[in-house]
Amino acid sequence: MLTLYDAKHNLVANPINRYAISSNSGGYRQAEDVSLTLYIQNTSPGKDNESNWLPTPKGEFLLAFRTYLPGKEIVEQTWQIPGLVKVK
Repeated sequence: MLTLYDAKHNLVANPINRYAISSNSGGYRQAEDVSLTLYIQNTSPGKDNESNWLPTPKGEFLLAFRTYLPGKEIVEQTWQIPGLVKVK
């Protein structure tokens, strides 16, 4: 689960009332190769991509990544979360 907080560790009010993205949320749009692009930004990435959007405040924010019932790779610390890529 990826949860977004403002700089004071509060959830961020936003137009789509989304505060986290998780495998349980569903409804995400995957690419043909089954990869998943998440849009972690202040403004809408466009209606076609809003299913993959985690709205941010205009200023600083924090992301927390949590796993529940983690697999062997996470327990043994051999798996690393894919990095974030700034595109703008």
